Amino acid sequence: MPHFSHFARATPDRPAYIMAGSGQVVTYGELDRRSHQIAHFFRQQGLQPGDHIALMMKNCAEFLQVAQGALRSGVVYTPISTHLREDETAYIIQNCQAKLFIVSADLIEVAADAAATASLDRIWVVGGGASGFADWNTAIAGLPETPIDDECTGAPMLYSSGTTGQPKGVFQKPASTDINQAHALEMSVGAFFGFNTETIYLSPAPLYHAAPLHYNTLVLATGGTSIIMEKFDPEHALELIQTYRATHSQWVPIMFVRMLKLDEEIRTRYDLSSMRMAIHAAAPCPIDVKQAMIDWWGPVIFEYYAASEGIGFTLIDSEQWLTHRGSVGRPLFGDPRIVDESGAVLPPGEIGQVYFADSSPFEYFGEPEKTREAFDQRGWGTTGDMGYLDEEGYLYLTDRKNFMIISGGVNIYPAEIENLMITHPLVADVAVFGIPNEEFGEQVHAVVQPHDWVDAHEATAEALKTWLRERLSHIKVPRSIEFIESLPRMDNGKLYKRHLMARYQA
Repeated sequence: MPHFSHFARATPDRPAYIMAGSGQVVTYGELDRRSHQIAHFFRQQGLQPGDHIALMMKNCAEFLQVAQGALRSGVVYTPISTHLREDETAYIIQNCQAKLFIVSADLIEVAADAAATASLDRIWVVGGGASGFADWNTAIAGLPETPIDDECTGAPMLYSSGTTGQPKGVFQKPASTDINQAHALEMSVGAFFGFNTETIYLSPAPLYHAAPLHYNTLVLATGGTSIIMEKFDPEHALELIQTYRATHSQWVPIMFVRMLKLDEEIRTRYDLSSMRMAIHAAAPCPIDVKQAMIDWWGPVIFEYYAASEGIGFTLIDSEQWLTHRGSVGRPLFGDPRIVDESGAVLPPGEIGQVYFADSSPFEYFGEPEKTREAFDQRGWGTTGDMGYLDEEGYLYLTDRKNFMIISGGVNIYPAEIENLMITHPLVADVAVFGIPNEEFGEQVHAVVQPHDWVDAHEATAEALKTWLRERLSHIKVPRSIEFIESLPRMDNGKLYKRHLMARYQA
């Protein structure tokens, strides 16, 4: 497929994307002009191909403009989560060797302190209202709307979520310097999901995450239109599908949970018949939640398993899932293998660490030792997930290796418990992990975010344990349950579980 600028020339007034909350439309022509200006700005600031920048931006019209400016000037751009603390943000700025920082105005306090810690003093603010800092739109106004002389391909460099340790920058060198090269996923994932000029893609998640960023880039590369939510709201998402006749969308399981827990009258109010592919990933989806979504939306629910590292990709549609409940599918690329601690390949049905043979090469930026640890002596790659294959080659995930609980010598996978507890009507969110126990080594502990804080008491905890004993092996039932007003969950559905666990490890 050609670069998005092909569509800018052919259909300049076609909406490239629409901001769902404000209704602001950015056409292909406008995106093309603005990204040219940004490429000139980067050169004006002395940035050369291969140099790095950092972004800490909420979903806004400027986000994809900056990304496309980087992609046509050879710049490597790193989006940073808008929920990170100052120290975490400073670590990423330093680690990615950012030469400038572009920030949303209402994030400037954390961003400026982090930049100061990282000794980076070149900050531009999007959205105005930040006294003492350069305004982004003023900085690029008046710059040429034509190509720079040395146009070449840049790349995103995203950081792992850091749920189990310090985040790592995943860098994959572009296959070509030609900006007209196809997106790395265009001929596989893009082709399977059928992205084309008729696509209306609802994007409810933050653009700093890998999947929303890649899918929106794919939509632009194939001439479709994205509807980008500034912030996820379950009813508004349903309304947007109806209003724009959305054909494609991408979700995380916690979004399914929140839509399913809407009142029945609200859930049935909207016409969702235009949706052809509702794609989900990023975190394990409880079986009962996925079944409820298929019952509600029909067989349009597609799930994949992948990682920013790009070592492999599995995929499953609704029909396959209904006969392989709980699976994340068979490979679209990469060859999944289940390996024990000695490196031996395990037979179907046995749980071990998930590796992919024929892994695509990647590096953790500035982390050669961690890069080596991601591959075994055969060159198979892993990101630390645990799971098993069935006889037909379908992959099932159990949990992260780092989160596995060993209690009395028995391996317990928290995801199984979490996926059950989230379906209880009193539970809005939950995290399960191991805490020290003198007799068993570890015991199962649950931290629950109740729907209503008035239920945060011991009677509810005991009721939850009783309910779980009817559905789980007793060794998996949490021996202790505490309540919290809000769990530290990222917008991609993953928990910052290490922050919770650290309290007990300390």
